[in-house]
Amino acid sequence: MLILSLPSCWRALNGAHAPATMRLRTFFAGTGIVLICLGMTPIHAVPVAQLHSKDTVNYVVIGAFSIKNNAVKLIRHATALKYTAKFDFNQGRSLYYVYVLQTSDRDAAIREALRLRGESEFTDAWVFNGDFGINAPGPVKDIDPVTEAKIETVKMEDPVVSVAGPTTPVTENPKPKEEEKPFEVPAGSGKPFMFQLFRGSDRVILTGEVEVVDIEKSRKVGTYKGNEPVRIPLWKSKPGQVSLIPQVFGYRKMQRDVDYNNPTAEDITLEQDVTVIPFELVKLQKGDISVMYNVYFYRDAAIMRPESQYEVGELYTMMAENPKLKIRLHGHANGNASGRIITIGTEKNFFSLDGSKDSFGSSKALSEERALVVKEYLVTKGIDANRVEVKAWGGKRPIFDKNSARAQENVRVEVEILEDK
Repeated sequence: MLILSLPSCWRALNGAHAPATMRLRTFFAGTGIVLICLGMTPIHAVPVAQLHSKDTVNYVVIGAFSIKNNAVKLIRHATALKYTAKFDFNQGRSLYYVYVLQTSDRDAAIREALRLRGESEFTDAWVFNGDFGINAPGPVKDIDPVTEAKIETVKMEDPVVSVAGPTTPVTENPKPKEEEKPFEVPAGSGKPFMFQLFRGSDRVILTGEVEVVDIEKSRKVGTYKGNEPVRIPLWKSKPGQVSLIPQVFGYRKMQRDVDYNNPTAEDITLEQDVTVIPFELVKLQKGDISVMYNVYFYRDAAIMRPESQYEVGELYTMMAENPKLKIRLHGHANGNASGRIITIGTEKNFFSLDGSKDSFGSSKALSEERALVVKEYLVTKGIDANRVEVKAWGGKRPIFDKNSARAQENVRVEVEILEDK
């Protein structure tokens, strides 16, 4: 009789090289979830070859959970290991499946599951063949990559059991839980937080930052990296309500307001004394406008500083992955005074003043040149120029007063989505 084992993700989240006595150490200590595999019904092996349909999709699964937050935890760990992990809800099993490959090639999925079993810490990886919807057309099945047999039925008596893929029978009792590996929280004062940034459609972890603003004083406290523990220090005025604003290029702006001293909400959790706050982000759609927060320009120049390369590269990737995407770049300046304008030369150094040219012009002309240099970068990388429009505003649409401490943030390029289908 085959049964479903405790998930390999137990071992994954406690280190691939942990001693055998520590392999069952769980990362769920903060949630108090008891993970026991009980009452599994027999699994009847059926040759997969008889059930295969070319119209179905194959997923290489590394773990399954009854609680969504646990799936997000495994995604976070798999992402740290350089896997592109996602999850979806399997309505037939009422479980969240975490997977690292989606393909119409069944054989490729089987090979990858076998590779993961032999070369990674996901030693129970298996293949799910079908659609996650409860009314999915055609057969839906979980496949053991070793025997190429399917799991017919699985009955769970414990409603919070977390299961993994098909494997050999488990004959030993689970080892006692060890203390889980602590978060690497930076030293210093202040409350520890972790901001989980992920795409809402498939839970892919996103790279970005979160801006923290003191609501009472309308003052920026600081900007902190997402998906890793950070400390937000106390400030002079008594900390109270703060706004948390993710800055992830290519995604709609959102904001969460919480109490710094007692941040509570249904989806906010406390893990190892770190307050974990999730942000489910949505891709930009037609009509949306997004600020390129991390594209910076040299003073009086339409030349990007080197630290702009990542975000302008993300814009290129977004355009390359969606050939139907058309955008408009809006250039903005701080104030309306005319002055010196530095532009790129014939060598097209987009991130250096080497070989640049000098001229004189209006604030509107400078803002246009800044939008144009972003467009020229995209065109140089192979994007059709007809897919990118440019509009210059000069200093007509400031975010802050031109004499304020944050006036430099008025210098920006915004991306408007004109067509996305």
